[in-house]
Amino acid sequence: MSDPIRVLIADDHLIVREGLRLILETAEGMELVGEATDGAEAVRLASQVQPDVVLMDLRMPGMDGLAAIERLRDTHPHIAVVILTTYNEDELMVRGLQAGARGFLLKDTGRETLFHAIRAAARGEMLLKPEIVAKVLAHTAAPPAPSGPLDLTNREREVLEAVAQGERSKEIAARLHITERTVKAHLTSIYNKLGVDSRAAAVAEAIQRGWLGS
Repeated sequence: MSDPIRVLIADDHLIVREGLRLILETAEGMELVGEATDGAEAVRLASQVQPDVVLMDLRMPGMDGLAAIERLRDTHPHIAVVILTTYNEDELMVRGLQAGARGFLLKDTGRETLFHAIRAAARGEMLLKPEIVAKVLAHTAAPPAPSGPLDLTNREREVLEAVAQGERSKEIAARLHITERTVKAHLTSIYNKLGVDSRAAAVAEAIQRGWLGS
């Protein structure tokens, strides 16, 4: 049997932590290895217990979730961070993706959705539910691109839009009738042009630039 997925919860609300703890205790193949009440404690515990996945609230006292995500990205880039969010934190969600989070997870999500999200994050997959991205697009004002328009090719834009819908490289390749290697080459080019290093950050940047949802 493979080792269980090690999960760390970071949320300043006791009721949220208790609810997640009760759910995780019933999950096969998962182990709750720590609970943090603020960002600083999350970073410290992550260094000590080395979780595979951190479920990170964004609004916490002291060091908030955004700062903690940035710190973990610098010190423990192998740890997957999933944002714990509500429906009124659109701007924070985009900033969290830019900081290095793998995706969003609604605090009132169901058990199976939670388990799927944790397993996907542990596998290194991005977690962008199309319905959540659509809501962010509808409510996040897009400022002008800071350095003018970038020269993304039509195919790169197709790949970026597919990524925003949560499609994996294999799915993108099949739909566009190209190889997975070509998809990865397009992603590398997109990352270089946007100055990012992950799918989630690329989508966040595209949202900020107003490239998606038009």
